[in-house]
Amino acid sequence: MTDALEKSIPKVGIVSLGCPKALVDSERIITRLRAEGYQIAPDYDGADLVLVNTCGFLDSAREESLEAIGEAIAENGKVIVTGCLGAEPEVIRERHPNVLAITGPQQYESVMSAVHEALPPRHDPFLDLVPDSGVKLTPRHYAYLKISEGCNNRCSFCIIPKLRGDLVSRPAAHVMAEAEKLVSAGVKELLVISQDTSAYGLDIGYATSRWKEREYRAKFLDLCQDLGRLGAWVRLHYVYPYPHVDEVIPLMAEGKILPYLDIPFQHASPKVLKAMRRPANQEKQTARIAKWRSECPDLAIRSTFIVGFPGETEEDFQLLLDFMREGQIDRVGCFKYENVVHAASRELDHQVPEDVKEERWHRFMEVARDVSEQRLATKVGKQVDVIIDEIDDEGPIGRTVWDAPDVDGAIELHGFKKVKPGDIVRARIVEAGDYDLVGEAI
Repeated sequence: MTDALEKSIPKVGIVSLGCPKALVDSERIITRLRAEGYQIAPDYDGADLVLVNTCGFLDSAREESLEAIGEAIAENGKVIVTGCLGAEPEVIRERHPNVLAITGPQQYESVMSAVHEALPPRHDPFLDLVPDSGVKLTPRHYAYLKISEGCNNRCSFCIIPKLRGDLVSRPAAHVMAEAEKLVSAGVKELLVISQDTSAYGLDIGYATSRWKEREYRAKFLDLCQDLGRLGAWVRLHYVYPYPHVDEVIPLMAEGKILPYLDIPFQHASPKVLKAMRRPANQEKQTARIAKWRSECPDLAIRSTFIVGFPGETEEDFQLLLDFMREGQIDRVGCFKYENVVHAASRELDHQVPEDVKEERWHRFMEVARDVSEQRLATKVGKQVDVIIDEIDDEGPIGRTVWDAPDVDGAIELHGFKKVKPGDIVRARIVEAGDYDLVGEAI
């Protein structure tokens, strides 16, 4: 490619903030940009304009997004904003009046229109080549598979329905078509995501759709069964513990999908859960977890919790710690409650002081570390499949079936030669720490 041709190609820089669902949005935008002949610039200096995909779930995330917009303006000058915070353009304009355009989440056509206006595409059929699987921001061997948008729940601390709307499920045939393309392109692990994965298809009456001479039903269990036939790892995220979740445990026991459930329990005190507008039956959840593990002993459970929710007493907090210990929750994320703008919980009485939130967070994380250490100690001596994520100076580093990328632990491998990222190998676990493992070749 000549220097003149290279300089004539419009280049867009991307800053992607927030959760994996936002990352998928960024991937879809990049795929559209590449299909129209745009290049993706690796830094501010090489970009003709910068697109910032924002997060607006927590006040801290909103501030991070506003700072990222400010940095992009300072470094480049031409900035388009999209994503969750884009649902509140007045907030962005107040801080950054010079942004070129603002669109909300999932508004792909509006994003492309804004890019076209600020930076018209240069069509070249020899450059407009995009893989069938689309452009991904994750490593080649794993990908996020988003099955729906929005959420029908109205948790008092959450503003996702305000930002992304009610549940809108993708037709099952569309999901399966994307999944098969990803696997054909070399993806070894599909991470199924949405705001409420186990509610998939509810809004469309679990409708069937046709692809490759076959009918697919938009229902949680059916989707798990269908994805399990593709030959890739299938990992379930953001699964609300509805009763029908019990039906997928046999698939995990049979090795059809990974023995891993990411369930956002959020708390264990019935009083706090009621104030959160969440299901308030954690005692039953402990029994369900025990039943799941009796059917699938290798099951790992990941969850997220909030400490310092308005009205949370020391007794409530102790119930949460007891649930962690009794439920033996393998992997956890814990957040100190934030009084998010527009959240109904802002109006609740008995707000917990910041120093109490901080102290409870540290106590919670100590229990989480102890539980993780206990759970991992039971893995020593077992043989397990490991997907390799990287190779460093010490050797391969990967993840077991019990670990999702970026949020869970890792396993350091010894005795493996001529392996590369994306390979799935069999290892024996020889050592366990607080959160990570050590394995060796068999």
